[in-house]
Formats: sequence, structure tokens, C-alpha cells
Amino acid sequence: MANVQSGPALNDRPYPQRTAPLPSDLAEVTPEWLTSVMRNKYPGLIVEDLEVVELRNSHTTKMRVKLQLNDVGKAAGIPENVCLKSNWSGGFTDVDIHALEARFYHFARDAMKVPAPEFYFADWDIGGHYQGLVVMEDLVAAGGRFGHSTDHIGVDNVAKAMESMAKLHGGSWGDKRLEQFLWLPRSMDTPVDCDQLNIMWRFIEINLAKEEYRAFLPRWLLDDPQSFHGVFAALSRFEQRQPGPYCIVHGDSHQGNSYLRPNGERIWIDWQLVRKGRPWRDLTYFLIAALTTEERRANDRSLIAHYRDHLVAMGVQDVPDMNTIWENYRRWPLYGCQAWIANMDEWGQDGLPMNKRFFAALEELDTVQLLKSE
Repeated sequence: MANVQSGPALNDRPYPQRTAPLPSDLAEVTPEWLTSVMRNKYPGLIVEDLEVVELRNSHTTKMRVKLQLNDVGKAAGIPENVCLKSNWSGGFTDVDIHALEARFYHFARDAMKVPAPEFYFADWDIGGHYQGLVVMEDLVAAGGRFGHSTDHIGVDNVAKAMESMAKLHGGSWGDKRLEQFLWLPRSMDTPVDCDQLNIMWRFIEINLAKEEYRAFLPRWLLDDPQSFHGVFAALSRFEQRQPGPYCIVHGDSHQGNSYLRPNGERIWIDWQLVRKGRPWRDLTYFLIAALTTEERRANDRSLIAHYRDHLVAMGVQDVPDMNTIWENYRRWPLYGCQAWIANMDEWGQDGLPMNKRFFAALEELDTVQLLKSE
């Protein structure tokens, strides 16, 4: 949910022959410019025309375009309709969430068989002026459906989502290449994770004052909001102490960051908080958010077992037993609480039902007491 990220300024650009910086202004996004960058991967490619179909421009710009390509571009398999994802809003140039996402696509999406959108080109700038560019499939044109955090999909469809999540994690489980990804932060061991409460506190205070929130929030939080910091720090310390194996972690895996293809396959979008770490952050975050409280109470164990079974069926090694997974699951509702208590509805996701679900799970799974006892 947070909009900042920090990481090492690595000299790992995929196309060092590009000397001009990636643009920060929409006016610079022209057929000639797109030709100049993409031909670093596709020699001889020419973008003859670029028609803007739709533009969504916030801290992340999503520009759906219709391209007219020469024969080289067509032969490379680049479709006519694509989405350009970058930051052309004029802000957030001092953080690297866009470079991080571009790196994910370039280094990990195909290599680790992650269920994410198809992409055709990725590049980034680092150090002082962070920027990233991903040329990916146009999911609107693909005919599927974007998820929303409040979609009620039922237990059976959550089970199908668990299969996609097992694929997300299983393709990189214990992969030694993760150690070489110095650009990829470790989950809960990077400022954007550990400091989210501080970063987003002004929004949290707004929600804590709302009567509809105060009606269900726990007494310990209402009486002493600052105590949230200590409990969240305990989650960070707990996770930093845990050994691997690690895998690719989406980092913000609610339904609103997923997409259903026409064939029913769920893929994961918006990789700006991607991490290497243990999968329980993603698993807990999606499971609790996607189920009503009553559904979660009746089905969380069986759904977690279903996820585990699919990891094992994929041939993943060193999958923990159910008791170990359950004890990790009990600690992670707190992450969802801190993420959603900072949500502003005008950002596009309805926070009230999500907060009710996460704070109910927090109390029923005894999360705070577990973390305080670490």
C-alpha cells in the first residue's frame, strides 16, 4: 500500500548503450522515442505510429496504446495493443518502485515462471532519478477481468487463487538465483516494509478518528495508537530471524492486484513491492482479505492445506508442515491490519470491510500476544 521504496543503486541496466534517460514527461512519449529504446532489444524495430487508447496517470502511469509496427516488430511477436507502464506524473522520481517493477519483469518474470502479465520490454534508470518502463500486454484488450479488494468470490474460487499463489511462489522456491538479485529487497528487511506505519501514519490517524472504524477496532489500539509501532516492529524482527528457503513474494497480494484471464487463470499485477522472502506474507494477506470472516473461520486451514498440496505437487522441496505454516499464518494478520488501516478509499479500494476482516483475524488468532511473546 505504501508508495515509497529504497534499494541499492546497482549498475545493472540491461541496455547500457542507451545514454539518454527515460522520460519523465508524457510529451516525450512518442513513436520515435519508443523506437529508440525498444530497438536496443529488437534491432531494426520501428514504431511507425502510437495511438493512445487510455491514460491513467497517478504515481504510476498506465498508458494503453495501439502500435503500428514495422515487420521486425511484428515478427518479434509484439502485439498491436500494449500497455506502457512508467511514471510520467511528475512525482516520485526519488524512489525506485518503478525501477523495481521493471527489474522484476526483466530478471524474474520469465526465468521463474511467475503468473504475471506477458511483457515485451523492460528498462530502468537508477541513482538520483529513478524511473522504470515496462511494455506489457494490454489486459483490458485481453478480455479478462481486474480484481477488486471487495469482490466476493467464494471459498471455491479462493481455493483456485491458492493454486495460482502456489505457482507464484513455487517457481522460485529456494532458487539460488535469488541470492544474486541484489536489487530485490528481502521481505520485512527494507525501510518500505519496516517503516510503513511511520510513512503512512497521517492516513492512519484519519481512519482511527472515524466512528465506523472505532466501532470494531480493538481497545488496545484505540487507547494507545502508538503501541501499534511496537507490535509491528516485533513482526519485522520475527521475520528477519527466519531462515529460508526464500521465494519471490508479491508483497501486496490482495484481489485488487490480480487479474482473471478469460480462461479463469489468476495472474498477479502491480509488482512495485516485490520481495524475496517467505510466502506467508502473500498467503495470509490474500486469504483473509478475500474471505468473509465467517468463511475464513470455517475454511482457512483447509485452504492453506490446499496451497501446500499444490506446492508439493509441483515438486517443491522443503515445504514446511501444516503446523509450521499455521504458526506463521497466525502472526501475519498484523501486516494486513497496518496496510488497510492506512487505506484511503479515494485510492480505489474500499478499506472498511478489509479492516473488519483483518482485525477480526488478528484478535481470533491471538496475533498480538504471539508477537509480544517473541
